[in-house]
Amino acid sequence: MNDRILVVDDEREIADLLEVYLKNEGCEVLKFYEGKKAIETIEHETIDLAILDVMLPDLDGFRILQKIRENHFFPVIMLTAKVEDMDKITGLSLGADDYITKPFNPLEVVARVKTQLRRYKRYNVGNSKELEEMELDVRGLRINKNTHKVTLYGTIISLTPIEFSILWYLCENRGKVVSSEELFEAVWGEKYLDNNNTVMAHIGRLREKLKEPPRKPKFIKTVWGVGYQIED
Repeated sequence: MNDRILVVDDEREIADLLEVYLKNEGCEVLKFYEGKKAIETIEHETIDLAILDVMLPDLDGFRILQKIRENHFFPVIMLTAKVEDMDKITGLSLGADDYITKPFNPLEVVARVKTQLRRYKRYNVGNSKELEEMELDVRGLRINKNTHKVTLYGTIISLTPIEFSILWYLCENRGKVVSSEELFEAVWGEKYLDNNNTVMAHIGRLREKLKEPPRKPKFIKTVWGVGYQIED
């Protein structure tokens, strides 16, 4: 079955261009030029990944992202003409998985889409060849790599694929201080750039979901000037 990609952008040339490139990769594209119709589609159709423009005439992309994250965990890539870090952090903190600034090369978008889909499928589709269950338990925080299930004291915590990858890496390396650079390159598979706030934004979102007190987090601790750590 072909991957179903939702594309929402009021700039018709951009939406049409992405549609052409994604269809050339064998994807089925659900294309919209406004947000409300896109939300209606999300509620009734199966989506594997969404590409959302931040600035839309009716609803902004952040509103659509929030609506998606109420019930769905498929990857979301945000498109924006803005370059401010705060705009990027807003999207990431709301549950976006990636961020691309306009103007962009459509081939880069296709590459990012493939990366996100691979990661999503790796954590959500069971592999029959893998009989051994990979599960970690850190003081009541249980995380299962095969089922992509996370529970805290028995309560299910819903994470995006990126959030799951970050938490798994930190749990797998518990006791060790992991730098932002190491965490970014391990999870995103790309070279880390200075002043990259992506990791910080996702850590903040993870802490919210784990109901961590900001000043004294129980699980994900900040080692100032070094990185993050989950203690044994």
